[in-house]
Amino acid sequence: MKYIIIFTCTFLTSTILYSQNSIEKVIIDIQQNNTSLAALRKKADAELIGNKTGLYLKNPEVEFNYLWGSPTEIGNRTDISISQSFDFPSAYVYRNQISDSKNIQTELEFQKQSKLILTKAKLICNDLIYYNALKSELLKRISHSQSIAEAYKLKYQTGEVGILDNNKAQVNLLNLKKEIELVDIERNELLSELKTFNGGIAVDFSDNTFQFQSVESDFEQWYLEAEKNNPVLQWLELEVLINQKSQKLNTALSLPKIEAGYMSEKIVGQQFQGITVGLSLPFLENKNTVKYAKAKTLAVESIKSDSKLQFYNELKSLHDKAVSLQESLTEYRSNLDLYDNTPMLMKALEKGEISLTEFMYELSIYYESFHRLLELEREFNKTVVELNRYQ
Repeated sequence: MKYIIIFTCTFLTSTILYSQNSIEKVIIDIQQNNTSLAALRKKADAELIGNKTGLYLKNPEVEFNYLWGSPTEIGNRTDISISQSFDFPSAYVYRNQISDSKNIQTELEFQKQSKLILTKAKLICNDLIYYNALKSELLKRISHSQSIAEAYKLKYQTGEVGILDNNKAQVNLLNLKKEIELVDIERNELLSELKTFNGGIAVDFSDNTFQFQSVESDFEQWYLEAEKNNPVLQWLELEVLINQKSQKLNTALSLPKIEAGYMSEKIVGQQFQGITVGLSLPFLENKNTVKYAKAKTLAVESIKSDSKLQFYNELKSLHDKAVSLQESLTEYRSNLDLYDNTPMLMKALEKGEISLTEFMYELSIYYESFHRLLELEREFNKTVVELNRYQ
């Protein structure tokens, strides 16, 4: 019984400690091993090359004609021509600017997908910390309950307690063992998910303490930084710019195209050669292209404003939730320590003022509170991960 009291006192006077965990190490491994990230990187690299196509002059045209004369006395005729067409000069400038912006968009899209994958991995790690902490607690409780069950079995054999008390102690131990089995099922499922994120390589993640997190109370100042780091909003900013440039490009393409070249004509006893110059007047080819580009710019600007508003409201909601959870967590933790009756229960048990059954009932209240604190920490850290996904 003295062993039980010492063990229980040691366990119940402990609190959740905050230490460095290996989430960041796991994230680094996932960045290196995740197959989806590798595929997205290859896709992005291909798009970077693709965005640089179609920027240069059109292919020159070479034409050769050999014509047989009739009657044969007039001889044969040979024509050779080489020509090159040119868009209006500003068109090449706008094409290059659009290409550069699209390449930045490609990198932003990769960042967006990368952040989504890594955020999911962090949330899995957060759940694993919760279940690891829960398992650690249950192992202590099982060890404690094992000692009590053995003590009650001995007391029952010697006639000090009845079969009901003995059965209660054995059932309590059985319930705890089944509870830890369920926790292991959840842990194994999460570890399997983490293995998938890590490219099929198993991850050893045994952290059971949540890293200390603090949420800034000034949302507006914090939001400005989050907005700058949001790849979706940055992508939309560039999309507006691209459509504005597209308007100017289509205007340039509506201007006459120039064609220049060399031509040679040779017949019997005569040869003509010199330069050729021509104009292409695009009256119908580019009809409505400028109007379409303007309409598309207005649409993208509207989408950008809507996305920014949704992003602001989403983060404001998450920030309010995180601040509330942080305050609740701090209050809960301090009050749980303040109203801990463990020392008094220990003294009462030592003096025989309460039975072991009463002692265990009182301890169950503390266990339940401890569990609620753990759930509160889990929800708080989950909210912080979602809040900081673009940090």
